[in-house]
Amino acid sequence: MRQLLLRPGAEELNYEIRGIVKKARMIEQLGYEITWENIGDPIQKHNVVPVWMKEIVSDLVGQDKSYGYADSKGVLETRQFLAGLNNQKQGVQISAEDILFFNGLGDAIAKLYQFLIPTARIIGPSPAYSTHSSAEAAHANTAPITYKLDPDNQWLPDMEDLYNKVKYNPSIVGILIINPDNPTGMVYPKEVLEDFVKIAREFRLLLIADEIYQNITYNGIKAVSLAEVAGDLPSISLKGISKEFPWPGSRCGWMEFYNRGASLEFNKLCQTLENAKMIEVCSTILPQLAIPRIMTHPDYAAYRQDANERIGRRSQIMKEVLGDIPGIKFNPTQGAFYNTIVFDESFLDPNQYLPITDSKVQGLLSEWLKDTAMPLDKRFVYYLLAATKICVVPISSFCSDLRGFRVTLLEEDEEVFRDTFHQLSKAIQFYLQSHKKQMA
Repeated sequence: MRQLLLRPGAEELNYEIRGIVKKARMIEQLGYEITWENIGDPIQKHNVVPVWMKEIVSDLVGQDKSYGYADSKGVLETRQFLAGLNNQKQGVQISAEDILFFNGLGDAIAKLYQFLIPTARIIGPSPAYSTHSSAEAAHANTAPITYKLDPDNQWLPDMEDLYNKVKYNPSIVGILIINPDNPTGMVYPKEVLEDFVKIAREFRLLLIADEIYQNITYNGIKAVSLAEVAGDLPSISLKGISKEFPWPGSRCGWMEFYNRGASLEFNKLCQTLENAKMIEVCSTILPQLAIPRIMTHPDYAAYRQDANERIGRRSQIMKEVLGDIPGIKFNPTQGAFYNTIVFDESFLDPNQYLPITDSKVQGLLSEWLKDTAMPLDKRFVYYLLAATKICVVPISSFCSDLRGFRVTLLEEDEEVFRDTFHQLSKAIQFYLQSHKKQMA
């Protein structure tokens, strides 16, 4: 080309959650069935959408208004409804004008970072959800700035690490919180959220909370929302229906702006995001129209409670199967539907081995492993895929120095779920034994 095409930072975009699918498809083409544990798609894992929910959507599809434009900010009645849900929490109060719809949270996240000046940094958790960390790195044209989540302390954030990074890096203008967390399944206690608020207040920072899993908690745990603790600080909550209904194919998410008048710069950012949406005209209207009708349906609360209880049972099964294996760090999940398994530092080495009987699969694996710079957990994930046909995601791809992998708790068939994690357990323990023999 006569000129460069990509803007600086564009090559920082990465999404291994779907990237590993390319490898799994190669094995699938050899006639094997893949167990997909790489992505949080409830529909893929046999979650049955209730008939009453489908009837609501079907009725809306039959209405002409579902085929037109929405207001640029989103359907007014839906924004009023969501503002009312927020205001019931007795925290920061908002109106419909403080809500802005997007085509999924991926769209919202991309827009948020797009309009920040490149020198303005948002510090986020590590392990980090790839959509956030990649977008932040791409906008800044450098590696993302992160604070540590501690696997030795139930994945709670290292607040001293966060404080020091904020104190000594004046380019940081905001803190990202993911609560409940993806990829760890941790839920922040209220006092931890209040610690975030204290740091944000001291350094005059923007708070951003990805709360798409806010209503997916279990085993006696409830999530506290940002609105309940933010006080008068400028803040943004990111929400959506992809996981909760679940309707991931709807691509429907929104931002809630808290205390918009607290900062001139924050108000300008909110206005810019609204202007950007006006240029696009609007976000998809059908799921927006469905939100109030689904959430006020008499069966909705029981549906969500039952779904959460099922995830909770699967979290207990996972703990039974993986909780006591030497060589890994395991924390039971509290919210969302993921768990992150971390290997002890001495567990992995370049000379990994799991038994593979098919020479064609072995040939694929050998080709994949030619990259000598590949993180060791990614090598293990490739071995695991080749040996067991289970597709998971390495934690190194979540902007982390830790080594391990993320799995989901989504499989509705508990027998299949248990079998999948028994296979994982056997693979980990086989590797551990072979590793000990090599070290002897």
